[in-house]
Amino acid sequence: MAKIASGSEDDSTSSSSSGSAGGVSFSDFLKDKARESIDVMRTSEQMSAKAVTGEADITDVVQAVTDAELTLQTVVSVRDRMVSAYQEIMRMSI
Repeated sequence: MAKIASGSEDDSTSSSSSGSAGGVSFSDFLKDKARESIDVMRTSEQMSAKAVTGEADITDVVQAVTDAELTLQTVVSVRDRMVSAYQEIMRMSI
């Protein structure tokens, strides 16, 4: 998700073609990024739990929590944009 926030793209998502032409479909892209977001949040939770038991280095915990915070901000921003786009479509007259 940090790649989305910074605007960088990897090779698998740089194609703007449809799913049938060999590119990644929009729904598959969203599913993949949602899974990545969940993984980042889980990693942060695991690192926090390890910190409580003394098994993790504090710098690793801070990095994991910072990554989770950035991911959450990105997810909320995408959600807000999607809701705004939906509301705009619903306001259109037919």
